[in-house]
Amino acid sequence: MAEEMRIILRNYGKIDPLNIDDYINAGGYEALKKARNMNQADLIAEVEKSGLRGRGGAAFNAGTKWGFSYNTPADQKYVVCNADEGEPGTYKDRTIMENDPQSVLEGMAICGYAIGATKGYIYCRGEYPYVVEILNQAISQAKEKGVLGDFDIEVRMGAGAYVCGEETALIESIEGNRGEPRFKPPFPGVSGLWGKPTVVNNVETLANIPAIVEKGGDWYNSIGASRYPGTKIVTLSGDVNNRTFFEVPTNTTIREVIYEFGGGIRDGKNFKAVQIGGTSGGFIPEAYLDTPIDADSMSAIGATLGSGAVFVMDETRDIVDVVTRIAKFFRHESCGKCTPCREGTNRMYEMMERFNAGTGNELDLDLFERLGRVMGKVCLCGLGQAAPAPVLTTIKHFRGDYEAKYL
Repeated sequence: MAEEMRIILRNYGKIDPLNIDDYINAGGYEALKKARNMNQADLIAEVEKSGLRGRGGAAFNAGTKWGFSYNTPADQKYVVCNADEGEPGTYKDRTIMENDPQSVLEGMAICGYAIGATKGYIYCRGEYPYVVEILNQAISQAKEKGVLGDFDIEVRMGAGAYVCGEETALIESIEGNRGEPRFKPPFPGVSGLWGKPTVVNNVETLANIPAIVEKGGDWYNSIGASRYPGTKIVTLSGDVNNRTFFEVPTNTTIREVIYEFGGGIRDGKNFKAVQIGGTSGGFIPEAYLDTPIDADSMSAIGATLGSGAVFVMDETRDIVDVVTRIAKFFRHESCGKCTPCREGTNRMYEMMERFNAGTGNELDLDLFERLGRVMGKVCLCGLGQAAPAPVLTTIKHFRGDYEAKYL
C-alpha cells in the first residue's frame, strides 16, 4: 500500500469523524474560507481547470456542471450529494462518510457558494441507516460551529432502489415521487429539484473539492491520467488475497490493482476475468490488464471505471452463471418506465437462464448482441443502457464458456 496517494482519504484514521474539532485542527474548512473570498466564476473556473470528473460513473467535468447552474438565473438553487451507493461490491462512499463526513459537507458548501445555492441535500441509500446518523451528527456540529454560514444541509434516505443512483430518479425521490428517471433535456443543472437549477455530485467527487480549492486546479490536474486526473478510490473484492480499498492515481493499471494492491489471486489459482465499475461494468480478460483505470482508457477497451468496484474471478468460476445472476439483478431493479429496459432486462434474463441450463444456441448469442445494442442506444437512463454490458463483454471475450453450455 506504499504507492497509495490519499487525497480524498487524507484524514482516514487520523481524526475522530464524530468530532468536528479534529477536522478543523487538520485544516478543515480553510478551503471554504478561501473559496468565499474568491469570485464565484473564478472558483468554478479553478474546479474546471483541475479536470475533476464525476466519480460516480458518468465522468462529467465537475466544474462544467457547476457552470450550468451558476449561469441559470433562479430564486433558489440546490446542491445534491448522491450517496445512493447501490453497486454491489462498492463501498467507497460509505468509507468516506463514516470516516470523514465533514469533508463532504465542506465540498457541498463550496459548491453552494460557487453556484449561489443556500440549500443542500444528501441522498443516502436506505441500507445505510447508521451512516445517516453520522451525517446528521456532523451537520449538527457544523451548524453549531457556524462553519457552513447560510448554507443548510439536510439528509434524505432512499428506499433501496438501485435506479435512484441516476441523478434525475434521485431528484424525483427527494421530491416524494416514485424513483424514475426523467427525460433529458432539460438537465438538472438548468431544471432539477423542484424545477430549480441543481448540481448533483457524487460523495467522492465532493470530497475532492476542499483539496482542489486549497492547492489549486493545476496541482490536481498534474496527478494521474491527463484526461481523467486525480485519484480514485478502488474497492477490491472476489478471488484476491487482499479484499480491501485504497486510493490510487488514475494512471494506475488494472494489473497493479489486482497483483500489487490486491496481492494476486487467492490460493495460487489463475486469473480468469475482472469486472470493474460494479454490476453494470464489463468483464475484462487478461489481455487488457495493463490498461490504466482512468475512465477514457477503460472506455477504449469497451469497459467502464464506474464506481471503482473491482470484482476478480479465478479460473474455477462459471462466468455464465455469474452473468445470469447479474441479469436477474437488473430485471429486478429496472423501474419499468421505459419499454426497452422493462422488456429488455426481462428477455435478457430469460435467455441467460436458458444458457445456464444448457438449452441456449448460437442464434441466441446473435440475439443477445442485437438486443444489447438496442438497449444501449434507446433506454432512458444508465441502468438500461449499461445492463447489457456484462452479457456483451463476456460473449465477446469468453464466448467459449457460452458455447460449452450447449455444444
